[in-house]
Amino acid sequence: MDDDVNADVVCVASWNADLISRVARPVARGETLMASDFSISPGGKGSNAAVAAARQGARVALLARIGDDDFGRMGMALWHDEGIDTRHVEQAAGERSGVAQILVYDDGDNSIAVYPGAGTGLGARHAQAAATLLAGCRVVMASCEVPAEATLEAFRLARAAGALTLLNPAPARPLSDELISLVDVLTPNESELYLLAGPAHAGSADEAAAQLLARGARAVLVTLGAAGCRLYQAGHAPLTMPGRAMAVRDTIGAGDTFTGALAAALARGEPLAGAMQWANAAAALSVTRHGAIDGIPRLADVAALIA
Repeated sequence: MDDDVNADVVCVASWNADLISRVARPVARGETLMASDFSISPGGKGSNAAVAAARQGARVALLARIGDDDFGRMGMALWHDEGIDTRHVEQAAGERSGVAQILVYDDGDNSIAVYPGAGTGLGARHAQAAATLLAGCRVVMASCEVPAEATLEAFRLARAAGALTLLNPAPARPLSDELISLVDVLTPNESELYLLAGPAHAGSADEAAAQLLARGARAVLVTLGAAGCRLYQAGHAPLTMPGRAMAVRDTIGAGDTFTGALAAALARGEPLAGAMQWANAAAALSVTRHGAIDGIPRLADVAALIA
């Protein structure tokens, strides 16, 4: 992108290389299982969501910090190929990029351990350096794979300029009231919803969502896997969108695809309920292929599924 061109979506992004092994089932403590396949591919919740938004037609820019290593160069090559603006990606000399070790099971589910690497150094200064970019965009999105201070400053700057803020609170961790109050759309899955709400929800998703709305989130959009998603907004009855029956290859990146497609739809002016439909369909398509990046669909694919 040229310096005078704004992005539609800015992603406060995590980046890592995915080291993926396929095994029959979860590994027990102290146990060794033989894997049937192994691959290395691009990953990171922020990077995945940014690619998803770009493939849904949005002009996307990143705020990120990566290692000046082979895995970091993999990320830069990916973003270049996807047409994503990397002017605000810092390549940290002498530091390693993040890595995710992923086990994919025969039933399509997975377990993931993430080492964030150079991404731990992403901070408020990176958001401040990108203040003009943040002021000109329509949606800013982030996940909990990046330091909270980077997200907090980016959301402050975006909100002040009238942009929407979108937070995928994964991996789940407690969030400050200050950050939650800056979130226009919070997109937890069910387990993340309960962790964020704390022990007072009594096992009720409705109560847990109500607590997060009371703390300042403008909308809580809960992803339910194969069951679809449910939208909560103060003063409105919950809106449930059913899932779609798909042949599941694996679920890696489905949540990131949902987030990125949601951001792209909001950036092009879809109302939240309409954007939710696009995100739901994109996530459904993503599980029909192996891997995070290969599974992310294009806008035309999602439009065809919705039609």
